[in-house]
Amino acid sequence: MSASSEPLLKVTDLATHFITRAGTVKAVDGVSFEVARGEVLGLVGESGSGKSVTGYSILGLVDPPGQIVSGSIRLSGRELAGLDDEAMRSIRGREIAMIFQDPMMTLNPVLRIDTQMIEAILAHERVSERAARDRAVEALQKVGIPSPRERLEAYPHQFSGGMRQRVAIAIALLNRPSLIVADEPTTALDVTIQSQILAEMQALCRDTGTALIWITHDLTVIAGLAQQVAVMYAGRIVERAGVDAVLDAPRHPYTEGLLGSLPSAATPGEPLRQIPGSTPSLGRLPPGCAFSPRCAYATAQCRTEAPEVSGQTLGGGVERQFRCHHPLQEPSR
Repeated sequence: MSASSEPLLKVTDLATHFITRAGTVKAVDGVSFEVARGEVLGLVGESGSGKSVTGYSILGLVDPPGQIVSGSIRLSGRELAGLDDEAMRSIRGREIAMIFQDPMMTLNPVLRIDTQMIEAILAHERVSERAARDRAVEALQKVGIPSPRERLEAYPHQFSGGMRQRVAIAIALLNRPSLIVADEPTTALDVTIQSQILAEMQALCRDTGTALIWITHDLTVIAGLAQQVAVMYAGRIVERAGVDAVLDAPRHPYTEGLLGSLPSAATPGEPLRQIPGSTPSLGRLPPGCAFSPRCAYATAQCRTEAPEVSGQTLGGGVERQFRCHHPLQEPSR
């Protein structure tokens, strides 16, 4: 994204907490990032890192005991944080759409696909039912559903898992939103279907200018999809930069650990490498750097003092940020 261009989405110091009897769970704690029109941001981290809650916060889908306690979410310059339910309902589906990991969170099992798609259009626009049906057919075509006009009359149980996910993606595209948040939508699909959907999503962003936040635990998924990567750990972004910079030369030890644990990084015949320990409870984070108990580079400073965000400017004016007292050195060229 050029310095002069205005981001479509700008998230600044977002904090989403869950107030429980056991204490406050800081699921998202001071998260900031930007996404430009047509850009794909990969939001990466282990389960419990806060990446899904970040996506739900953007769409206003965090319910009590969770709440956005501070920060800003601006879409096309409009502040979303703090909007009431009615205002957010008018935005969801029309300006922002979400694709869930389980397509049945989108699809009603007792309604035909055409009923669900047409209602999704008519909820936001005053068009004829015929026009809405034609748009539904077009959306199914875009995601590779064969014989889309006939398949509109089917029920969700008549589709395979991969086809149901394609229908869910088509519904997200119906009202031509400017931003789509995809929460690990291909995790349960086989590799062939996964790669097809990734290619289709990338083409849709390129052709329509829709921005995409792709939430995943797998860095290989976003290697060929995203232009920008934000790595989350314990509710915070610990590293953010262009996809090539992060994959080729990670600066944070956690990012290095994620890359090192990939099967493609393993030596044949040897066990897979893994990050020791497990993600800490967001309600009982260790003092200092939250990653320090699992980090091979941790010092006494890391265990007592939380690191601030550091940054550098890469070639072409691209910014890189990381949150670490002892960032890894970039390889010499």
